[in-house]
Amino acid sequence: MIESLLPEGAVARDVFGPDGAARLYPEEAALVARTTDLRREEFTTARGCARRALLALGFPPVPILPGVRNVPRWPEGVVGSMTHCTGYRAAVVARDTDLAMVGIDAEPDMPLPEGVLESIALPRELAWVRAGAGGRLCRDRLLFSAKEAVYKTWYPLLGTELDFDDADISFDHGTGPSGGGRGMFTARILRPRQGPDGRMVEEFTGRWLSERGIVLTAITVPALRPVSAPPGRPSKVGYQGG
Repeated sequence: MIESLLPEGAVARDVFGPDGAARLYPEEAALVARTTDLRREEFTTARGCARRALLALGFPPVPILPGVRNVPRWPEGVVGSMTHCTGYRAAVVARDTDLAMVGIDAEPDMPLPEGVLESIALPRELAWVRAGAGGRLCRDRLLFSAKEAVYKTWYPLLGTELDFDDADISFDHGTGPSGGGRGMFTARILRPRQGPDGRMVEEFTGRWLSERGIVLTAITVPALRPVSAPPGRPSKVGYQGG
């Protein structure tokens, strides 16, 4: 399902529930040996998706171990992202010559627990969520998912923390062929920083989808390229969703 949110060059694999064929490498299994059955299954199935995606990209199966802040350590030359929620697991990978970074998130299309929205939303975002109360789309869950996708893109790229209130999210949306919603979103970074090549990272754009009881968000960052700016002003990194 997440493939419809991705540009050419990104490879995705997803499943709607446990994958009994997925297996862990010993070093991966050791990380979840003392966790719950559900946690082990999600961890295993997401990595099964990732290895199938890597194989389709031309890379052999390898252990995918967490690094700093649990960012997956992909093979050299690969960027990627994994996600899981109730009823869904997915992974996306790409060559780093095609994409500089990718961040995906999946959430159940249901209201957030009480109090969570107020802790993640800026005033304008909160007003947008409340304006859609009672609609078919759980706007609060979509907002949460988009902010998760922003962080999953930002941290591996910049290596610095980003809080929920550091990204101001705006959405547009329509209705998909099966009745679910889909559209684009823009994340304006309120604390912009210089990217790996010295240019400012100020904005991400991404895509979202609500279908089959799941909310999906995806940000894909093309290989870094400058956007022209007036003399004397820093260029902005051309981070536009595919």
